[in-house]
Amino acid sequence: MFDIFQADLSQAHQAQALVDLMDEYARHPMGQGKPLDAAIKQQLPQALQARTDSFHVLAFDGQRPVGLVNCFEGFSTFACKPLVNIHDVIITAAYRGQGLTRQLFAKVEELARERGCCKLTLEVLEGNQQAKKAYQALGFAGYQLDPEMGQALFWEKKL
Repeated sequence: MFDIFQADLSQAHQAQALVDLMDEYARHPMGQGKPLDAAIKQQLPQALQARTDSFHVLAFDGQRPVGLVNCFEGFSTFACKPLVNIHDVIITAAYRGQGLTRQLFAKVEELARERGCCKLTLEVLEGNQQAKKAYQALGFAGYQLDPEMGQALFWEKKL
């Protein structure tokens, strides 16, 4: 049984759990394939804590952090309501395939509903078949307004 809750980054052990899980994710090929920079590790909890548009859900197995979802609020102009973008989903390798993603997302959805959000959004790498399967099982699908125009694409421009 996992302990799943909204993180309080003013608590040192929760802030450290977030950093450790983010670093694990960054080291993986699905992340950036290298560890987080030391300055990022030091600054990340305080930078996230200062934001009013984010929340973070942690999963622990006893004292061990095993899962994290970072969420950021956006706004749907068509619905005139906030939305939640699920930005990072991290499950420690030894805990994958145990239903932890489903449990973490249930907490995210609960918190999004409390905020009056109209939807959850996320991005997933095209080749991440395991994640795509999990997200589809949770009700996520490609986004489109008009089938003739096709699905939305996620693009970026680094600044």
